[in-house]
Amino acid sequence: MSSPAQATAPEIRSPAFQCDDRKHCSQMSSCSKAKQFLNNCPGMEMDGDGDGIPCEQQLCTGPFGG
Repeated sequence: MSSPAQATAPEIRSPAFQCDDRKHCSQMSSCSKAKQFLNNCPGMEMDGDGDGIPCEQQLCTGPFGG
């Protein structure tokens, strides 16, 4: 007996994140965007205290950082 072929859903890939020349909180449009840049781009200057939460005084405020 052969087993029925399993249909697999095609893998959906999101486009790779593109870093640009933005490095500072004043250049970000949202906390989410700042987090994307902080996590994916080298040389960011958005996490002064090094806790992994960018732009805490401007964009990522509140008890959940954002």
